[in-house]
Amino acid sequence: MLFVEYPKCSTCQKAKKWLETNGVAFEDRHIKENNPTIEELKAWHEKSGLPLKRFFNTSGMLYRELQLKDKLPTMSEEEQFELLASDGMIVKRPILVGDDFVLIGFKEAEWKETLG
Repeated sequence: MLFVEYPKCSTCQKAKKWLETNGVAFEDRHIKENNPTIEELKAWHEKSGLPLKRFFNTSGMLYRELQLKDKLPTMSEEEQFELLASDGMIVKRPILVGDDFVLIGFKEAEWKETLG
């Protein structure tokens, strides 16, 4: 499994601790140093079954600075993927990618249910 995180993010820290406590093996990836590519984002989006807007870090400073709340509704899906791939700080995290699922953000109940 791939665990994409920003190490300074408290939610990511909680999620990582949860994975370790529950003995879940994962490969760790720092989102700022190794931002997801457009191809990865498209694959994760498809696998997740979630609306694309769930991939945006709506509580981040960059999201607010770029006024994405107002801009996203008028952007094409392709433009949104390009934006997400341009800076890891725009992407909602943590992201946990398994063979047949993608979890975005950390909700313990959801992770428990998905990972058994």
